[in-house]
Amino acid sequence: MPRANRKKCKLFKRYISPYIPPSFDIDSFTTDLAQSQLVLNPSSDVTELFDQYDATLAELLDKHAPWQLIKPRARSAAPWYDAECRVTKAKTRKLEKTYRRRRSTQSEHAWRVQFGQQRVLFQQKYIDHWSRTIDLCHGDSKALWSKLRVLLQPKPNSCSRLTAGEHAHYFMAKIDGIRALTSTSPPPNIIDRFVSEPLVDLRPASADEVASILKRSDPKQCPLDAAPTWLIKHVGDVLAPVIASMCNASFNQVKLPDRSKKAIVRPLLKKQTLDPNDPASFRPISNLSFVSKVVEKVVDARIAEHVNRHQLLPVYQSAYRPHHSTETAVACILNDMIGVLDQGQVGALMLLDLSAAFDTVDHGILTSVLRRRFGVDGPALDWLSDFLSGRSQVVRVGTSESDPVTLHFGVPQGSVVGPKRFLEYAEDVSLILNRLRYHMFADDMQGFKHGRPDNVPEIVSALEDCASDISAWCAAKRLQLNAEKTEVLWFGTAANLRKISPDVSSIRVGSTVVTPTTVVRNLGVMLDAELSMREHVSRTAQSCFYHLRRLRSVRRQLGRDVTARLVSAFVLSRLDYCNVVLAGLPTATLAPLQRVLHAAARLVVGLRPHDHVSQALRELHWLPINKRIDYKLCLLVHKASIGQAPTYIADMLTPVISVQSLSTQRSATNGDYIVPRTNRKLGERAFSVAAPKAWNRLPTKLKTSTCSTASFKRSLKTFLFQSAYGC
Repeated sequence: MPRANRKKCKLFKRYISPYIPPSFDIDSFTTDLAQSQLVLNPSSDVTELFDQYDATLAELLDKHAPWQLIKPRARSAAPWYDAECRVTKAKTRKLEKTYRRRRSTQSEHAWRVQFGQQRVLFQQKYIDHWSRTIDLCHGDSKALWSKLRVLLQPKPNSCSRLTAGEHAHYFMAKIDGIRALTSTSPPPNIIDRFVSEPLVDLRPASADEVASILKRSDPKQCPLDAAPTWLIKHVGDVLAPVIASMCNASFNQVKLPDRSKKAIVRPLLKKQTLDPNDPASFRPISNLSFVSKVVEKVVDARIAEHVNRHQLLPVYQSAYRPHHSTETAVACILNDMIGVLDQGQVGALMLLDLSAAFDTVDHGILTSVLRRRFGVDGPALDWLSDFLSGRSQVVRVGTSESDPVTLHFGVPQGSVVGPKRFLEYAEDVSLILNRLRYHMFADDMQGFKHGRPDNVPEIVSALEDCASDISAWCAAKRLQLNAEKTEVLWFGTAANLRKISPDVSSIRVGSTVVTPTTVVRNLGVMLDAELSMREHVSRTAQSCFYHLRRLRSVRRQLGRDVTARLVSAFVLSRLDYCNVVLAGLPTATLAPLQRVLHAAARLVVGLRPHDHVSQALRELHWLPINKRIDYKLCLLVHKASIGQAPTYIADMLTPVISVQSLSTQRSATNGDYIVPRTNRKLGERAFSVAAPKAWNRLPTKLKTSTCSTASFKRSLKTFLFQSAYGC
């Protein structure tokens, strides 16, 4: 065998790339797809139709993008390094060899000119690649960060030595352990709830509906897919009627084929600070086929419409719901907590943690809850039961894969239908939490009780009783309350907190005594005992400066425009996250965040450390920190006024015109909101006070405008920019 042929080869399929290969004729592929039996004569049996879908796409890809044998590189080329770069580099090397051989001035000049052209080409390819990468991420900071790890050269993490089999064994053993601990618990007491119009049938899907879903879907893909997602989206006009037929066949025959119930689980490290060799540090995330998730989105749209029309979910559940977010949840929580301080009282916030909540959902209990409390019955309920049954998964770590495992419990975390069904599964826990001021975000539950400093024993007793009842509720639902991860924060003014004795401030959860802490992390926001937000500001500034240092190392290669977009994704997004909780804080407290903004402007524009940044901020059209807070406050008020905010946000705002005794005043016609009175200066930081104040400062034309939200955002930013910089 010749020496050149003895090099290792591997199979490679060109369509794996997220970009269209130059040799791939997509028009020819689309034509063949439109003339295939899948489009012209699809099977009527749902299982055969799903098989036909996968087989047709695989066959056409084998025809238009066949497998090829290639030689593996000693090291992988940079993602921006393409054929043009290789040709240019080869030409440069050839001229260099000519100069080394001849040593003439003419050959040296030709080599140096060509080398300069190569450098310009490489830099432009580099910038173009990362510009395309940013565009493909569509503002998703998490996806963008995962793609830019190589670019920003992160500190190497210690690699995990755990195998796929070890991960799979731990995940299943954890579920079995929770099931064993709750096996002797009595069945849950499901209280029937009348729903005037039960959801019995799933409305048929249309091609237009599926085409809209395809356009909105992220270009993520799974090894189980017969074709890459970008290609399916590109030929969506041809495939939309086919996928709609697949949805309707699944609904009519009340069956989701087994191949669409398979999942590839990839362990995800919960935090970078955790031990990568401890399986408890990982969260199992299911990766499902793209077409199965499209079917789930169609189903979920029908269930969500039913649930929202009848208002079946708790008001204070903010996960997986339109116009709800962690920001609105934190705004509501902190508003209530500041109200306690404004009344001169103290409170205790209890944050509860559930162990593997999504993975231990009992399918039988879930179907009972859906039927008895959510009015889902008939074929619709049968389809959901079939969706939950017969699921299987394998754990994949690198190139290793565990043995397939059949799942008898739980909802897949990477699915569309699964996580939202957990909201319905845990809906009735709100009947217990109602004793407290509470809020929920999926499986994160929290509540607080407040009173005078001399009523601490009563507060402790109320929290312990609530925690005990929630623990019993969890056991009946075959869930487990993790007492060791439960946190308690006593909050109040410094004077009132000193009146609380450490001997009576602990909370007993089961057999565990939870000692109060001075700072807790609540949905990404650091809350301290005095609600000063200094810890949150400090942590945010620290994180932002870390990312600025990382970006500084590649600033010269990326150029100003790309750097500005990266700074917006990694730094400004952190400054703006939940910044409504910073309303009314002293300028000195917000100063670290303003310094971050200045450092970011210097990085983008290319200023020296001590150069003035006022002009740079104007050029970038960046608002200062206090105006960014006002922007978020006014935006939430605007959304509440047009019905695009949670009920609990709208309930905190009272338009002047809605009060009969004030409806004739000028402020009523100006679109103003009532500013509640407070007892202390601290009370002005509550959202219910700070938001109306910020809104009432806007010009009447902007407050009474009926334009779209996008247009309102532009006008609002223009006004705040002019008021900040006087231009």
